[in-house]
Amino acid sequence: MAGSIATRAAYGAALIELAETHPELVVLDADLAQAVTTCKFAEKYPDRHFDMGIAECNMTGIAAGLATCGKHPFTNTFAIFATGRAWEQVRNSIAYPGLPVTVVGSHGGLSVGEDGATHQCTEDLNNMRVIPGMTVVVPCDGNETRYATEALLNLNAPSYLRLCRMAVDNVTDEIPGYKFELGKGFTMRDGGDATIIACGLMVQEALKAAGMLAAEGISARVIDMHTIKPLDEELVVKAAQETGVIVTSEEHNVIGGLGAAVCECLSLRCPVPVVRHGVEDCFGRSGAAKKVLAAYGLTAEVLADKVRYALTLKKS
Repeated sequence: MAGSIATRAAYGAALIELAETHPELVVLDADLAQAVTTCKFAEKYPDRHFDMGIAECNMTGIAAGLATCGKHPFTNTFAIFATGRAWEQVRNSIAYPGLPVTVVGSHGGLSVGEDGATHQCTEDLNNMRVIPGMTVVVPCDGNETRYATEALLNLNAPSYLRLCRMAVDNVTDEIPGYKFELGKGFTMRDGGDATIIACGLMVQEALKAAGMLAAEGISARVIDMHTIKPLDEELVVKAAQETGVIVTSEEHNVIGGLGAAVCECLSLRCPVPVVRHGVEDCFGRSGAAKKVLAAYGLTAEVLADKVRYALTLKKS
């Protein structure tokens, strides 16, 4: 999959492809089929698509009911509603009984852009990560989204898939040996001085930052940690042992997301300095997506600065 595509668009295409061989797949929307790109699935499989209106809690409960009847529902709405408004239903109706429902939070992070702080969800990874038994995935590009959608469809357990609104460059199909596996991060670029662990669209920025640092003689490893939970602890610990310092990068609050998961792992298994790069515990604001990301420091340039700072903390 060459070029650029929003992960929400790649997801919509993946649903149509997978429906042909997975009759258990059904799709539920909360009046946002056009925005979350499930509208084409609705056209091709009208008997397997259900528009629940602006009733996210009801949609989640119905998905749970369908799951008890042998279906694998994918619920779709914006991340702020999927993990905020319907959190209790996700916890009690889906996760508590361990039902195979994939909750899809589209338009996650600051890159929602003009919709502003009310819709720029930077708390969703935390909200979903704390639910027992919940798998949490944040694909970085269209190619990875296709693999993630299939993997979660085949997972007989509750899961959360976070998607973004803006188009992002496809990078995983350019990496030799790339392989997607739930619960396993992938090393996109090797390096020995520091490690950047990123998810979502920050993977692309991490690769750019590593390139900038290489020009200065700094060798930065880049890990695509698409699965936030279960975290690939072995890969994290290996990176900490080999490079001595970690920088995490995510389009999410620095509290409760990828950075928190990495810190929790390393504090017990391999204590090294960890610098978290993300949204600094504040709300977003309205603006063009790339300008908003830049305003909050979610760029390769700022990430490179975080790595330089992290190196000053590295144990000799």
